[in-house]
Formats: sequence, C-alpha cells, structure tokens
Amino acid sequence: MTIKENDFRKIDLNLLIAFAVLFREQSVSAAADKLHLGQPAVSGVLSRLRTLFDDPLFIRSGHRMQPTARAEELHTGLLPLLEQLQSTLFQQAAFDPRTVTVTLTLGMADWVEMWLMPTLIPALQQAAPGMRLNVVASDPFSDATRLEGGEMDMAISVATAGPRWLEREVLTSMSFVTLWHPQQLTLTTPLDIDSFAAQPHLMVSYREATGSHFDTLLAKTGHQRRIHYTTPHFAALPGLLETMPALATVPSGLAAEWQRTRGLMASPVPLEAEPVEVALLWHQRHSSDPAVMWLKTFIAGLLM
Repeated sequence: MTIKENDFRKIDLNLLIAFAVLFREQSVSAAADKLHLGQPAVSGVLSRLRTLFDDPLFIRSGHRMQPTARAEELHTGLLPLLEQLQSTLFQQAAFDPRTVTVTLTLGMADWVEMWLMPTLIPALQQAAPGMRLNVVASDPFSDATRLEGGEMDMAISVATAGPRWLEREVLTSMSFVTLWHPQQLTLTTPLDIDSFAAQPHLMVSYREATGSHFDTLLAKTGHQRRIHYTTPHFAALPGLLETMPALATVPSGLAAEWQRTRGLMASPVPLEAEPVEVALLWHQRHSSDPAVMWLKTFIAGLLM
C-alpha cells in the first residue's frame, strides 16, 4: 500500500489518542484527568474531532457521553492500530539468541578468520544455533566504505581511525612473529636484526605494495630486506615456507597453530614494532540492531 501524504495533513496523533480515551471514559472530565489536560482543552479537542470526522461522535445521555455509530466504527478500526503503534515505538521485542533466526555478514582478512573462527563457530552454535555467519573477505583499507555501503554488518579488523559514524571496540592487542621452516633455514631464535634482514621474505599486502612498516623500521637501523614473494593471502604462507628458504612475519595469533600443525619455527620480530589492535567495527545505524549488538558482545566475551 502506498501512503498518500495529503490524507494525513489534518491528522494530529494526539487527536486520535484523545478520541480513544474519550471513547473509553465517555466523559470529558474523566478524559481530561487521564490526559492530564483541562476540561476546556479536551472540549476543544472533541470539537476538532467532530469537524475532522464530520460526525458528533459522542451524544450526552445522562452523565455519560454515548458514542455514535461512526464513533463505534472508528474505535473498532483505530484501537488495534494505536496499540500496534505503541508497541512498535516503545516496546522493543526481547532478543533471545536461542530462538533467533538471522544471517549476519562479517568482513575480515583471512588471517582473522583462521585465528578466530575455530573458536567462535562452535561456541556460537551452542549459544545461538539459528544465527548464521556469512564471512566476506575484507581489508583495513576498505572496511569503512563497505560498512557504510551495507555490504557488511560488522568487520573484525586492524583498521584504526575512521569516519564519525564508525563505531570501534578493541578485542585484543596482537604483536607480530617471524616464522620459517627448520628444513629450509637453520636459524637460532630469537633472531637478531642482521639474520632477519639477510633472509628472503614473504610478505602479505592488500594493495600490491612492495614494502611495509617493517621496511621503514629496518631502514632506520641501516638495514634492508629482500621481498621474494608478495601475496594478499596469509593462508598461502605455511605451504610456501615448507618449500622455500624464507621468512614470513605474521600476527602472533597465527603462529602457535602453524608451529603445531606445520612444524614452523618462530621468533619475535627484532624491531621496535608496535602491536596492532584487532577491533570490531560497525556503522552507528547498527547500534540499535539487537542481533548485531548481541554478536558483538558475544565475540568480545569469548576473547576475554
């Protein structure tokens, strides 16, 4: 149904509320008391209602005001609408994760998915079995744009500052670790800066860059490394390290699993590199979405 705006130009919601109260009380004085208005004001409202609907609406009969047939008809149609409007405006439905059926789209880099999802998905299946997550590949440079465009409900990202509408909640702080395979390189740990700079490196870049923050830090110490291979996918690194004499520097959340399953060696990065903050990002318009806010709280609680 298409709303015809001109039909509502003369309608004041307060008039309809007053009509419902007058119908219920069948008395101007009683209605005035319920509406916290003076009797002259309610009499004026009744006059406006009569003009609006071209009907007396209420006829005095003894001490009461009896509704006309038109008033009965209006009340039958209006009361359910007013009750629904009141519920919609003031009574937000309770959110129950155990019974909700909803699909939420999360943006994240592949390393975040590898780090977080093996823990999150089993826990989510227990707490909210009807909540389905649709993960899409994203990166810190595009997260804000895609959130604004509605492509994602939330992102888990290392992105920092953003537009004023961008909400951000830090989940954890994560350092970096340098990895290699012992069958390809024989190195002692922890690596010193000379050993770090001397080896070929594998690098992850979301924008086809040929260097990173680590190269800037190395340059300040008078060193330079050789980038042998660049990829946008962290998942490619373990297989490459198994077949190449090279180093790869990754967020520490990946290191323990790859050490256990792929036999890699690990060392702290021999540079004064600041840890990165992994954060939940969402558009302010989702701050009133109970499903998105519940998932935000659930993920944060899972990592505490």
